[in-house]
Amino acid sequence: MGNVKGQAIAGCSCGAVCTLASRRVFRVGGMDCAHESGPILSALSGIPGVGKAVPSYSDSTLTVEFDPHAVSSERIVQAIGEAGFRANVDDRRQDDVPFWERYGRLVATSLSGGSLLVGLVLQLLLGRLSAAKPFLLLATVAGGWYVSRRAWQALCHRQVEMNALMAAAAVGALLIGEWAEAGSAMFLFSLAQLLEARSMDRARNAIRRLLDLSPKEATVRRDGGEAKLPVDRIMVGDVIVLRPGERVSVDGIVLEGSSMVNQAPITGESVPVAKTPGSRVLAGSLNGRGMLEVRAEKPASGSSIARIIHLVENAQAQRARSQTFIDRFARYYTPAMTAFALALALVPPVVFGRPFSTWFYRGLVVLVIACPCALVISTPVSIVCGLTRGAREGILFKGGVYLEEFGRIRTFFFDKTGTLTLGKPEVVAIGTVHGRSEREILSVAASVESRSEHPLAEAILDLARNRGIMPSAATDVQAVPGMGIRGRVNGEIFRVGNPSFFSGISGITGPDPEAVKAWEKQGATVVVVGNEKEAFGMIAIQDSVRKEAADGLAELRSLGATDLAMLTGDNPGTGKAVASRLPMDAVHAGLLPEQKIALVREVVGSGKKVAMVGDGINDAPALAQATVGVVMGAAGTDVALEAGDVVLMGDDLRKIPFAVRLGRRTLRVIRFNVVFSLVTKAVFLVLATLGMVTLWMGVAADMGASLFVIGNSMRLLWGSNGSGSHARIANEEGSPA
Repeated sequence: MGNVKGQAIAGCSCGAVCTLASRRVFRVGGMDCAHESGPILSALSGIPGVGKAVPSYSDSTLTVEFDPHAVSSERIVQAIGEAGFRANVDDRRQDDVPFWERYGRLVATSLSGGSLLVGLVLQLLLGRLSAAKPFLLLATVAGGWYVSRRAWQALCHRQVEMNALMAAAAVGALLIGEWAEAGSAMFLFSLAQLLEARSMDRARNAIRRLLDLSPKEATVRRDGGEAKLPVDRIMVGDVIVLRPGERVSVDGIVLEGSSMVNQAPITGESVPVAKTPGSRVLAGSLNGRGMLEVRAEKPASGSSIARIIHLVENAQAQRARSQTFIDRFARYYTPAMTAFALALALVPPVVFGRPFSTWFYRGLVVLVIACPCALVISTPVSIVCGLTRGAREGILFKGGVYLEEFGRIRTFFFDKTGTLTLGKPEVVAIGTVHGRSEREILSVAASVESRSEHPLAEAILDLARNRGIMPSAATDVQAVPGMGIRGRVNGEIFRVGNPSFFSGISGITGPDPEAVKAWEKQGATVVVVGNEKEAFGMIAIQDSVRKEAADGLAELRSLGATDLAMLTGDNPGTGKAVASRLPMDAVHAGLLPEQKIALVREVVGSGKKVAMVGDGINDAPALAQATVGVVMGAAGTDVALEAGDVVLMGDDLRKIPFAVRLGRRTLRVIRFNVVFSLVTKAVFLVLATLGMVTLWMGVAADMGASLFVIGNSMRLLWGSNGSGSHARIANEEGSPA
């Protein structure tokens, strides 16, 4: 799962198993569905060095893998142009599009509509077709100008798509004398394509708006002065002056000043967050009333907002199962319907002696209705709207497949530390034995743990600093996974770890088990300190449960989650104490990393779909084993962003039920769109066969269905951030689509 499912293109000069060196995104004007991408993929198939090409109709892009030693980007752009489309390499600018490319279809559609109106009025007033013919012909030619060009280019590449079907229908109508029908059909089809392009642009703009969150310039302090610089010229270490109301240009650390910063576009938090010296700020955030000086930690290309945009755009290549099914279905559907239209036009006249013009006309209507555009775009538009809505809320799905899967999951596993808890444990008590002082125990523990990056070690070191204790240098430090750490301090070997680190070893006296149990019952983790002879101290460390954790899990339960379990390497007492404050079904404590992986693999192997929720660092192997791995608090963290399939930029567990609702709603919209498209086709095909549908009615039905599924999909974008958006989707759970 998670592999990019694109269309492999033959002709790669470096062999079927080679790894192509370059992967670029080409923006292709007017590529709105699979039938339009067909000629493009066919044109690229004959170019040596081109590998996989993945079209994305929701934002008119084509991601191409190719060998730059064998073929250039310019050659790929040229090939796309030969197929009848204008392309640019990752070009998001709209101001350099030629006038006729931007407004040509509008002009042609307007000319077609005006000519059709004049022709119909003349025919009605004069009662003669001859006077109206020039205007009806002009309406047909103007409306079919772009249609016929695309149809010819598709046929040159042996592709039969909707433009070819429409062109054939118009020509056929003219041949049998139905001039008004031909003009009406071409005008309506051109108008519908114009409206469809505008509707698709609205969906695409939802992604483009993410780009607007990142400012183009920033004020940088250099050489004793301030200068406005483009963000791509900001270097790591530069000091950025952030004035009230300005957007953060790059990720960084606050050096001076304090302010409230709105991080909603990145993390989905609805409340501004206080920023003081030492705080992290994220690109795309909006500064409040204070003035901040920020040291850049990353270039603009590596900022949080840049990675969000990158993930959302790349997610469209991770095709959902429903999208793959629809594309496969459409490959057989169109030829079958074309054959049916030919049979309808020829069999009754030839075999049964029926009037040729009548049945030929019905065959033309079937050709029009056979266009599968509504069916083909029903899924990708829904997926991109769902992905974009998630990104607005600080939830990044790394593909439509994960958006769909999340709506089906009923089993959720949660890591404890940093996920259900704040991940910032604090020392709550120090127990002394054998005459050792608290200061001595804390000094030994801090010295050994100074070489560790474990959260419990950080709690011990924080308390040591607060008490003015400087750790001594530790040597021969050795970490024992799942147990603790051993090191030499001032010539003596000390152990710091869990109680099991001192049990079962000959010659070492372990800690008092009753004292350990008493602390563990209160939810504390016990760190035992000792040497190679005895345990002489215990440090109780406790991590606070996230205040929103109970609400988030309760909401998951209300959504039908059947299994909510906590997986932790902590002791059973601590695990149960934390779980007692949450609506958990089970606690699996004392797990080593490989045991977590084995447990997740076992449940997935039993046929259940499992979401594993963790921080993305220690939990990466378990996240990879789950059906969907969910990483929390990934804003600004590269490792966490790479670890999961679904990434929560913030730490709010209530985002998980929101993501479940979004996944379910997206599934519901897709199903409704597919059923609506198929039922509409079926009804009009029956009516067309019976002669109850005209050519222009068929066009209106086909393109009307396309516009409807686009509009229905765009409902996924509606709603505000924060609790309001949660409530909106919750209220729409029972909606028909």
